[in-house]
Amino acid sequence: MSTQIKERPILFSGAMVRALLDGSKTQTRRIVKDDPGPYWMPRVGLYNPVVIANGGYEAPGPEIYGASDEHHGRKCPYGQPGHRLWVRETWGVVSNAWGEDGNLVDWVPDRPATAVHEMRFGGGYYSGHAIYAADGGYEWAGDDDGGGEPRSAWHPSIHMPRAASRILLEVVSVRVERLNACSQSDAISEGAVSIRSKEWDREHFPVWRYLFDEAVAAGEKPPVGPSPVQAYQALWESINGVGSWDADPWVWVVEFKRAMP
Repeated sequence: MSTQIKERPILFSGAMVRALLDGSKTQTRRIVKDDPGPYWMPRVGLYNPVVIANGGYEAPGPEIYGASDEHHGRKCPYGQPGHRLWVRETWGVVSNAWGEDGNLVDWVPDRPATAVHEMRFGGGYYSGHAIYAADGGYEWAGDDDGGGEPRSAWHPSIHMPRAASRILLEVVSVRVERLNACSQSDAISEGAVSIRSKEWDREHFPVWRYLFDEAVAAGEKPPVGPSPVQAYQALWESINGVGSWDADPWVWVVEFKRAMP
């Protein structure tokens, strides 16, 4: 039996990457695909993917981590405790520097970067450094001669190769619950407090932000702000669309910690 720790990719937005990096995000909620309906009462455990009936359901068993009831089970797509998740985020590469003698110069970008060697990229391989949009903007100067319009250096997170990933997470626990079961402490663990800023509040809570600023300017007591759950609701709907919170889907709740590469 192989003792190699299982790894799988997981996508995060720039704001969530920053929350991972500062340690404020230790949970993620992901929708259980093909909503099992209002009467599903899941428990999380081990099961073996034995297909039964024509619906493709999987019967409970002893081998694979997931959620099951007396009728069928669902494999957790994010693994089980002890498995690892490598983070995919919006990324790019920077040009290597070359000396006057034509040799490659040992150069490191003045921003967070990951050194890569012979990484598959485009139609060939690349050695140099990967950089990340979560750390700020970056543009290529233009064409190879330095002319033309600046162009974005970024590639979609879905296309990030393993070699360019800088964040590795270890799954601590997995459970299944309704989205609206998220508690205040859960919302904090989702990073919903750490991502807030004046600009973010103006986008998601414009009335409250206006009243807050007016009160501060007048030397008055400002109104109470959004709770962590309200902030997480705004974050969820910014990703999944208006009304997605009230839909209250079943979600996988994956708790994790940072792992050493």
